[in-house]
Amino acid sequence: MTVHHYLATCPAGVGVMLAQELRALGAEEPVERPVGVSFSGDLALAYRVCLWSRLANRVILLLSRAEVDGADGLYQIVSDINWRIHLTEKSTFMVDFSGRASWMRNAQFGAQKIKDAVVDQFRAAGLGRPSVDLKLPDVRITARLAKGQVTLGIDLSGDSLHRRGYRLEGGLAPLKENVAAAALWAADWPSRARAGEVLIDPMCGSGTLLLEGALMALDRAPGLSREKFGFSHWLGHDALQWAAIRSEAEARAQSRSETLEIRGYDGDIQAVRRAQENIARLGLEGVVRISCKSLAEVKRPTHRAMPAGLLAMNPPWGERMGERNALVHLYSAIGDLMSREFVGWEGLVLTSDLSLGKAVGLRARKRRRMQNGRLELHCLHFTLSGDNHFRAIDQTVPPGDKNPAKVDGAERPITLSDGAKSLVNRIEKNLRRLKPWIKRDNVDCYRLYDRDIPEYSVAIDWYEGHLHIAEYQAPKAIPEDKAAAHLREVLDAVQVVFGIADRSSIALKTRSRQRGRGQYQRLGSDENRIIVREGAAKVLINLRDYLDTGLFLDHRPLRSWLGEQSKGKHFLNLFSYTGVATLHAALGGATTSTSVDTSTTYLEWFRANLALNGLSERQHRGVRADVRAWLQEDERVYDLIMLDPPSFSNSKGQADFDIQADHGGLIALAMARLNPQGGVLYFSTNRRKFELDPEVRATWVVEDMTAASIPPDFSRSARIHYCWRIAHPSA
Repeated sequence: MTVHHYLATCPAGVGVMLAQELRALGAEEPVERPVGVSFSGDLALAYRVCLWSRLANRVILLLSRAEVDGADGLYQIVSDINWRIHLTEKSTFMVDFSGRASWMRNAQFGAQKIKDAVVDQFRAAGLGRPSVDLKLPDVRITARLAKGQVTLGIDLSGDSLHRRGYRLEGGLAPLKENVAAAALWAADWPSRARAGEVLIDPMCGSGTLLLEGALMALDRAPGLSREKFGFSHWLGHDALQWAAIRSEAEARAQSRSETLEIRGYDGDIQAVRRAQENIARLGLEGVVRISCKSLAEVKRPTHRAMPAGLLAMNPPWGERMGERNALVHLYSAIGDLMSREFVGWEGLVLTSDLSLGKAVGLRARKRRRMQNGRLELHCLHFTLSGDNHFRAIDQTVPPGDKNPAKVDGAERPITLSDGAKSLVNRIEKNLRRLKPWIKRDNVDCYRLYDRDIPEYSVAIDWYEGHLHIAEYQAPKAIPEDKAAAHLREVLDAVQVVFGIADRSSIALKTRSRQRGRGQYQRLGSDENRIIVREGAAKVLINLRDYLDTGLFLDHRPLRSWLGEQSKGKHFLNLFSYTGVATLHAALGGATTSTSVDTSTTYLEWFRANLALNGLSERQHRGVRADVRAWLQEDERVYDLIMLDPPSFSNSKGQADFDIQADHGGLIALAMARLNPQGGVLYFSTNRRKFELDPEVRATWVVEDMTAASIPPDFSRSARIHYCWRIAHPSA
């Protein structure tokens, strides 16, 4: 038996695992090197590594390693190798050169020097010269120059071994097959599969993690689908031995387990179809099952006797600019999914951005770094025991001592004026009235007070432990000093009612009518988003930086209806704001949704809300456009539409809009997009003196939903908004 020396190259960070794999394949003395793992063995071993290695990129038959000090020395080292036992005068070859030295101008110069030495050897023997083929050579010669040494060899693998042949396209920033295999290897998936555990990827993309997991679990050689290896036209190739090794691998592939369960989900139907095509190329349709589901819809399997498994995923890394804010919330949603649905499982998250990995909010048991092409990839392992969640979940305001309290930076007891005392009584009365409803409907965000006492012209809202006070602009007849005194009394009252030690924790704004671009301007310089819940939806709100918080509380019932009525439907949200209505529709089972708004700020906010809830942008798209112009161009038909326009708009680049004068034409445009067979449009406005155009009632079936759409916390304001349900007349 002839013993050869080999080098198996691999991505950085994979060498330790590759050495283990090579030892299991029968390699002698595997040693990790900067570019891979060196090992020894016979030719049969090299064949097995080419066929079976899940982690290597290339397998190099080492021919020479020598000190070199110049171009002439390199030429001589190459000339000392007998190339006629590796290729013939009719063979094609190429030289793959890497490395540098003071005398080496570039890699092309080094490759040219080696090519000359090989060709000259054939000429000196009176033979024809083999020709160079840079695309499909019969023999690939490798050369690596490092630290004054050149290493020469024959590439037995040909094309990189990570290209299994089942994936024709991988989308943006594709995960390389051998890197996916290394991540699964590190998570001990092979032994988990033997124990009957489940593999699930909730964001499977083209299915690389699932397919590599299936090949491992089925004991199927990853190289079985390859038609050609680098040794195929090499003169040292032993075709009979190769045929025997391949035949053995084919036999092992036939004895696969029918009980294996591997599932994948993705919110992008195009990605699902791409994954299904990849599965079909390997003939694994009965083993790997893919379906279109958003992250929010993924549930732990309940029908299996073995409840444990591996939840593995390669979420988006933010390869497109402007995605980062949304991605932070996506990774938070991943952590919530893990801790909610998959306690007792192992988790595996791959990301090139470690800060995104931290946004998962779970303590990683182990972290590995690997190189995926040019990107460094962090492989995070989680044991989902239910007690490794470190995200702060208590967002309530600390009760503190009611007296003394810190007011305007100084500690002093709060002395309530008579007016402030009456305000305390009113707020406490409202709390008692709302308490049964809050408890029954599990309401976390609600209005506590809205100008109940005329002198105290504010709205007070509660957002899961955070207080938000909006001061309405005082009439000109009220002196500024008196308005300021009233506001101080309001702050005194809420500090006493809620036991707030420091009034700086209260979000305070002055509300006035905004038009044009003013309605989208920031009031502060910081990004102060917090997460609250409304029904099944998690919503990002900002209590300080904008005039509006990102959540209109009075539309809570309408959003609930949309969630209840959206299953299997195509939903359209016009003047979508931060997209909270879309969240309810999507979580209620809407097949697709489109949310249209003119504001870039709100659309970015909407994308962050989608990510926070694990919803796909491909399935639930946001469109920045003037709604009226967009409706005239769009040709799609929608089953459920929400139309909630502003009362006024004179934004730059758009036609002026007045809800009273222009709503008839706007409704007509929206109804043209509504499915005439059972489609429903909800039209709402906050214009207090609004009157619906009689032509609307005459043209379509209109039902006044105003009374039913006003929640208990807004019951004092019967005109807080108007709402109608509109449909096409029956045929």
